[in-house]
Amino acid sequence: MSIQFQSKLGLVVYLTAGDPSIEITYDIALAAIDNGADVLELGVPFSDPLADGPVIQRASERAVGRGVSLHDVLALSKRIREARPETGIVLFSYLNPVVRMGLEAFCKAAKEHGADGVLLTDMIVEESADYLRHMRANGLAPVFLAAPTSPDDRLRAIAEHSEGFIYAISRVGITGKQAALESDAESLVRRLRQFTTKPIAVGFGISNAEHVAAVGKFADAAIIGSAIVHLIEQSEPGTEAQRVGEFVQGLRSGTA
Repeated sequence: MSIQFQSKLGLVVYLTAGDPSIEITYDIALAAIDNGADVLELGVPFSDPLADGPVIQRASERAVGRGVSLHDVLALSKRIREARPETGIVLFSYLNPVVRMGLEAFCKAAKEHGADGVLLTDMIVEESADYLRHMRANGLAPVFLAAPTSPDDRLRAIAEHSEGFIYAISRVGITGKQAALESDAESLVRRLRQFTTKPIAVGFGISNAEHVAAVGKFADAAIIGSAIVHLIEQSEPGTEAQRVGEFVQGLRSGTA
C-alpha cells in the first residue's frame, strides 16, 4: 500500500463518502479506480465544510443528514483496500472529527482500515508536530495543502513534511469547477519545485480533460473533486458508478 501514480500524469479522484450512500460510494470508487484513478480521496462528511464550494457542501450536508460518520468512512476505506489493493487511499477530513476521535486513535484506525495517507484541510504545518508524530508512528503519509499565497518559508515546510504528494491549490478560495485553469497553479508548482522532488498534485477547479492536459505540462497529478461530486448529484439513481467511470476514463485522454 502506498500513494503512487502509475502513469505519466496521475489522477486523484475525490469522493464525498456517503453521498448518495456508503454502498453507492463504494461502487463509484471501484468504477473510478477501474477507469484510471490512481488515488482516491475519501471525504469525511462534516457539518461546516468552510473550505468547500457549494457542490461539495451540499454533498457533505446530505451525507451528514444520513448519519454518515468517520467510522463509516474508515469501514469504507477497508472495503476499498480489500477490493483494490494497489490503489492509493487518502482520508480527506476537517480536523474536528479527527480530534473528537483522538489523533492517536484516528491514525491507528486509519492504518488498520487500509488508508495510505491523510489530508486534514485545517491542519496547518506550523501546528502539526503531534499529528505528524502519530502519522509517522503508523506509517501514514501526511498530505498538506500549499496555496498560491503561501510565502516561501511555508512552502519549504509543507514540502518537507508532506509525503505521498503535495496538494497544490490552483487558486485562492473554495473548491469548485471553473472554466479555465488559473495561471497561479503553474507558478505555485514552480515555487514548490525549489524545495522538493516529491510529486505535486494540482487541485481546485480541475473539471475536464483539457484542464488535466494543462496540468500535465507542469505537475505530476491532477485532482478532480467538485466535477465528480456534481456529476453524482445530477445522476439518475443507480447510474452514478457508470457515469463516474465514463467521466474518469474521459479525463485519462488528457494524460497521454
